[in-house]
Amino acid sequence: MKTFLAILLAALALFAAPAQAQERDVPYWASIRASELNMRVGPSRDYKVSWVYRRPGLPVKVVRVMEGWRLIQDPDGEQGWVVARLLSPDRTAMVIGTEPAALRDSPDDTGGLRWRAAPGVVGVIGDCSEGWCEFDVDGRRGWVRQGRLFGSLEP
Repeated sequence: MKTFLAILLAALALFAAPAQAQERDVPYWASIRASELNMRVGPSRDYKVSWVYRRPGLPVKVVRVMEGWRLIQDPDGEQGWVVARLLSPDRTAMVIGTEPAALRDSPDDTGGLRWRAAPGVVGVIGDCSEGWCEFDVDGRRGWVRQGRLFGSLEP
């Protein structure tokens, strides 16, 4: 019986964590959890779909909360409403700009070049300080200038 209760409590905590993480003060960063996510013009399935995202992991800024819906802003600046459960509290970032961003082995311009990430590349963002952020793209880790990442600055 104790084992069953422990498993039940662990499962509840696992499923409650994403919902709890989405109840923070706005604005905050999130990422797309679903393989397909409809952006709507209003906070209900009754509103028309204005855009369909097919890019899990894409960072978004949550700017408003209404019951089970979130008003998000995407990297292009577009805003619309999405179902909250299809967002993840996991922090990601996307390379922005017109040129590839250098991933360096230390947080400065003199750090050795590890890779170049093209605009639009999405990865997991780590700590940011003094204008640099840790960035991981499928196991390729390095430091990127903070201004080159959508999702890196304070929301």
